[in-house]
Amino acid sequence: MRERGPGESAARAVLARLRAEVRRRDRSLGLTEGFGRIYQMMRAAPTLTARLEELGQQMTDALAAVLAEETGAAPDDPLPRVAAAQIGAVHSLVFAEIGRRITAGESPDEIADALEVLLDAAEDLLGGRLLAYAPAGGGGV
Repeated sequence: MRERGPGESAARAVLARLRAEVRRRDRSLGLTEGFGRIYQMMRAAPTLTARLEELGQQMTDALAAVLAEETGAAPDDPLPRVAAAQIGAVHSLVFAEIGRRITAGESPDEIADALEVLLDAAEDLLGGRLLAYAPAGGGGV
């Protein structure tokens, strides 16, 4: 997110990165043949599932801190936390969708196609203010 181009907002940067990872069938998303077995093993281990959820929260908290820093938000300003939560929710939804479709036996290509549709829908619903919030080098909106 910190490497986004001048004027690119935080939400647009995350969406662009997710789209790029989907298009190249990035291993970090599990978009590879055989990942279903690994996914089932991960979901069967409660401690691993809890750790993954904890990591997701840590990522959202870190994003909120970066957004607050970049926008110069006051410590009690909720906007960076709200924006980070919205962006984090989309990120989590992508991983939940991957898991759901892997479990259903879909191929990486089928999952990637569905994720493109999901990301388009998410972007449509996020709204102009969030999509313009915290442009690189520009402060808050």
